[in-house]
Amino acid sequence: MAAAAARNLAALDAETLALLGAGPDMAPVAVCGEWETFKENVRPLKRGRNVGLLNQALKAHTDPAQRAALLAERGRMIQAIEEYQGEDPLQPWVDCIKWVQESFPAGGEFSGLVVIYEQCVRAFWHDERYKDDLRYLKVWLEYAGNCSDAEVIFRFLESNQIGEGHAVFYIRYALLMESKNKLKKADEIFNLGIARKAKPVEKLETTYRAFLRRSTRKKEHEDDTASDDQPVRKFGSDLNRGETRGQHAENSHLLAKPRVKLQRIDVNTPISIYKENPLPSQGLERARSKDRAWNTLGTQADRNKENNMMPARWTSHKIPPKVAARPAVPPARVSSIEVFIDEECAEEPAPPQVPKSPKPSVLKLRQATSKNLKKETELLKENPLRNFPLSSLR
Repeated sequence: MAAAAARNLAALDAETLALLGAGPDMAPVAVCGEWETFKENVRPLKRGRNVGLLNQALKAHTDPAQRAALLAERGRMIQAIEEYQGEDPLQPWVDCIKWVQESFPAGGEFSGLVVIYEQCVRAFWHDERYKDDLRYLKVWLEYAGNCSDAEVIFRFLESNQIGEGHAVFYIRYALLMESKNKLKKADEIFNLGIARKAKPVEKLETTYRAFLRRSTRKKEHEDDTASDDQPVRKFGSDLNRGETRGQHAENSHLLAKPRVKLQRIDVNTPISIYKENPLPSQGLERARSKDRAWNTLGTQADRNKENNMMPARWTSHKIPPKVAARPAVPPARVSSIEVFIDEECAEEPAPPQVPKSPKPSVLKLRQATSKNLKKETELLKENPLRNFPLSSLR
């Protein structure tokens, strides 16, 4: 295997070796190995990728030791964020994000990238130093690209005046509105960025002109579609008598309208009332009811036969005395049910208490497991501002 890799490496030119990260003093690497196997799982980056880190990351798919080494390195990068004491606390976050993007090319919940994005933007949203920092804005934009609805994030940035001096903010915001078919809102965002002279303004104006061309073509296409739905009358086509008569004969049943005979209404004629003929059974019941008619009302005793009980004085009936209250009897003691405890669980010591840290977000990220990262990532994708204080959502 190593000899074959060395022969393949020797057959490559100097430029290809430089792209692969191999030099005369470096150990030979296998050509087209892990890359050919896992290249569908690699997410492209605009700035490109480090070939050395990419090879190590792809080997982690099949090598558990390499995978454990990547997780340990990620823990060290997060620890460096917590221990940083310099004047630019955003830079360790940026370095960690770039490293995770390179070392976990497939992304996903296992990388923890979405959680790192959220921890970073939440740590500095109120810091005036980074309101107009392009690095901080790019972290926000990358975080928005991983959420189901990025409009919430752009409204948050707009209300908190984050990234107002950069053209990329208005471009991404307007393109998102265009994708939702909110062309009027997208046009307002472009004009707002040009009025504020967001840098680089030339790129913003170029993107705006392209947006206007797309909008014009879309409107023309909608007009053409609407005109195609209307019936079109064609002129200049002559028909002979036979075809004309045949068409008239075929369409005669469609064109013929039933004639309605109008009746003259006399105002002086009285209105006739419709009377329904009674059914034979109803006539018999009426006849029987007439036969059973009351001839007499009966005597008073007959009418008051329900009230046979004679009234009497209530004092003649004595209410039985109340029984003296008995002393409270203590409830019988129920025998407690013995809870089964597994011997293995009984022998395990209690989990150690985690000490509180002044940076709970970083501590949570360091101690998070793959299961917790997956759950948190799914929640953040649905609600990207779920961990922000209510005072920030103005």
